[in-house]
Amino acid sequence: MAVARAIVLIQTDIGAETRVMDQLYQIPEVIDVYIVYGIYDIVAIIEADSLEKIREIITNKIRKLPEIRTTSTMIVVEGKSKRGAPKD
Repeated sequence: MAVARAIVLIQTDIGAETRVMDQLYQIPEVIDVYIVYGIYDIVAIIEADSLEKIREIITNKIRKLPEIRTTSTMIVVEGKSKRGAPKD
């Protein structure tokens, strides 16, 4: 089964970063969530079985959280990961 993955950049209300991170972590399709410095406050990585499911998660779960101000979504087209790679 193909997996759809997206990186979601999130701006929150001031001081809400930890609460929003905790709420995002409860969404099963969110596989990673980070508080970051810069224009955005949080980066979330989501994974689902289709792009339609990604759209539903972002629209119906993530964007509806009350302390989220804006989101910007990047759909992953191709990638590599060292996560889980054996160490020498």
